[in-house]
Amino acid sequence: MPCQQISSNNSDHAAMKQVRFANNGNVNVNVNDISVVAHTDNEVDTKPDGTGSVDNGDLQTLLGPQLKLLPLNDQIRELQTIIRDKSTSRGDFVFCADRLIRLVVEEGLNQLPYTECTVTTPTGHKYEGVKFERGNCGVSIMRSGEAMEQGLRDCCRSIRIGKILIQSDEETQKAKVYYAKFPPDIYRRKVLLMYPILSTGNTVIEAVRVLIEHGVQPKHIILLSLFSTPHGAKSIIQEFPDITILTTEVHPVAPTHFGQRYFGTD
Repeated sequence: MPCQQISSNNSDHAAMKQVRFANNGNVNVNVNDISVVAHTDNEVDTKPDGTGSVDNGDLQTLLGPQLKLLPLNDQIRELQTIIRDKSTSRGDFVFCADRLIRLVVEEGLNQLPYTECTVTTPTGHKYEGVKFERGNCGVSIMRSGEAMEQGLRDCCRSIRIGKILIQSDEETQKAKVYYAKFPPDIYRRKVLLMYPILSTGNTVIEAVRVLIEHGVQPKHIILLSLFSTPHGAKSIIQEFPDITILTTEVHPVAPTHFGQRYFGTD
């Protein structure tokens, strides 16, 4: 599935496809330069003027080409809907989450470098193709990021995967690193950083800082996520302009229950 950089050409289609919530009263919220009109309990619409849903052109202006969205189709939209639905059973939740994770992982791999090569077919013909370059790895931000590990292994059986645990300090409420283990040569690798839900962006920002301390350049980090808020994506890109974020949806309401539902701890 080719990745679509956000452009204003299909903004009407994107606005039409935007997931919306039932109306029940208005509350105004500001997310940096984005004005959000949140209808209490349910509906949230976003536009720079506060009158409707975020469209692709607005996001391109605010966040630039480092934010990449999978092209929205009915299959992806259904998976998003099932994951967001509070009445979804855990079995259906995990099944649909795994499907959506696989789509994101496949596109994340498509962002990595390939080289041209020639192979010989069983009939003796030469075929001009491409092959995956070595020197990549995955890093999951525990715990919810671990839900994406199997999807990556299903595509790359031998890929090395590091882990990092970041939690909020009980006293300061700031993100704090409790555990980090990476391949020893991670500074030479392209990194697929896995974290399904970008809400504030603070956890990812701290994780990227740790990767930088280990010699990884931000331009070699591709963040794979399922859902992001405008504030979360903007915070990360403002802090690290060279990082790439790949997600299926940018929406003011993020399904922050994802980790609990996926691992059955809700």
